[in-house]
Amino acid sequence: MQNHPAVASRFSALKSLWCLLFLLLLAVPAGAHVGSPDVFYEGNAGPYHLFVTVKVPKVVPGVAEVDVRAESNEITDASIQILRLTGPGAKYAPIAEATHRSKDDPQFFSGSLWLMEFGSMQIRVKVDGAKGPGELAVPVPAISQRTLKMSGALAGTLLTLCMVLVFGAVAIATAGAREVELAPGLKPGPADQRRSRMATVIAGLCCLAVLYGGDRWWNAEEMVASANVYQIPHVAGTLQPGNRLLLSIVPIKARQSEMPRGWVPSDYLADLILDHNHLMHLFLIRLPDFDYFYHLHPVDENGQFILNLPNLPAGRYEIFADVVHATGFPTTMVGQVDLPEITNGHMTGDDCGWNGAGISGKALASNTSQLPDGGRMVWESPAPPIKAGEAAAFRFRVEDAQGNPVQDLEPYMGMAAHAEFLRSDLSVFAHVHPDSSAPMAAVELAQSGLPGSGTMQRMASDTPMAMAMPKGPLPPEFSFPYGFPKPGDYRIFIQVKRHGQVETGVFDAHVE
Repeated sequence: MQNHPAVASRFSALKSLWCLLFLLLLAVPAGAHVGSPDVFYEGNAGPYHLFVTVKVPKVVPGVAEVDVRAESNEITDASIQILRLTGPGAKYAPIAEATHRSKDDPQFFSGSLWLMEFGSMQIRVKVDGAKGPGELAVPVPAISQRTLKMSGALAGTLLTLCMVLVFGAVAIATAGAREVELAPGLKPGPADQRRSRMATVIAGLCCLAVLYGGDRWWNAEEMVASANVYQIPHVAGTLQPGNRLLLSIVPIKARQSEMPRGWVPSDYLADLILDHNHLMHLFLIRLPDFDYFYHLHPVDENGQFILNLPNLPAGRYEIFADVVHATGFPTTMVGQVDLPEITNGHMTGDDCGWNGAGISGKALASNTSQLPDGGRMVWESPAPPIKAGEAAAFRFRVEDAQGNPVQDLEPYMGMAAHAEFLRSDLSVFAHVHPDSSAPMAAVELAQSGLPGSGTMQRMASDTPMAMAMPKGPLPPEFSFPYGFPKPGDYRIFIQVKRHGQVETGVFDAHVE
């Protein structure tokens, strides 16, 4: 068989087109990948105090970006690794990935990890320095929040390249069948023409078969990806006699007939563990002004969550219900409920409420909030503008009526304070603590698996976790590790405890 110049030329062109298509496909994830709301953690890795930010991808598998900031410059090396939060996968850590130390800031390290599995994961951060090694663990929920859509420009480009490849392949097969046996300078005869037409038909059918198979494969992968997209569970509230609010899960229907079920099975709340000594943290915010706020704790009665409502005015309330599953996976369920005026209710235990100016009127003072006992809460707010996507420690201070820092702050559900960040359109809600934006039950699961922490007995699914309550009094200042995920107007609710009473400070923030 002789190498014909026309065949060689077409083969070279086809090879170049395949290389170009391959490079374009490699560029797709880099151009389409965006981050999801981050996970923040502030704590000690042995003798070193660290601030860790994990930027979780919106699509799994995907790449998580990990930033580590040290309080001092004593750390010389930092590495990261990803593993399961619970179960056998939590005992066998993979090889750690190195981080890169910033040339401009020696206290800042950054790295990346592939999240390949769905569910409750943890990222181990290992550091070494002048005081020896240290390690901490950050719980990370790995979920796909969306499927990435292909842009029209990219789709058009790929379709054009595909057609060029198809026609090029058919043309090469046709030319090869017609001319490959010809001596140089001779013209194809009738037999050569018949052979080329047959090759055209066969090559065309083969290309159509490849395209059909590729389309079926693409649709199957898209179905799997859609089935794994996380759907926010919804909760419904029904008012029962005696001003008791019954909370029930609203099943999510499968969006495709091929999917066996949605994300919410009937036993979705059967495996919950205690977080701050409660199975559920319920937040009620009156709409549309956010002028009434309640942080309440329903109880589980025979598999149903029941809440004795406190005194509250009539109106429509937004529901945010926080729970943590035995695997350490956190869930915030959402919903709305219309309630009449309640006049004979009362607060119990750790429940608390607040009422004041709504967000539709003049914004609250940017850095001070009056408390019911005559004192005030002060937010050491950063200089404007506040930027979305920037991690920070949101610092607050509680002062008495004379403006002096208080000396009698008590633990509130095991913490110095609790905070809720709420966007004005309800698209962002975060229940944050001074140590982490992750729930403390998940944080304890992660820390209990560290070397030297003892057995992982608290990780058993049938053993609810109880938070260890520190002794008071606590310092008057505290901070929350957090970063606003997107621009907009936010209202921040902060709960603290003094003299056995829970008080709430409220602040408004505009984020650019």
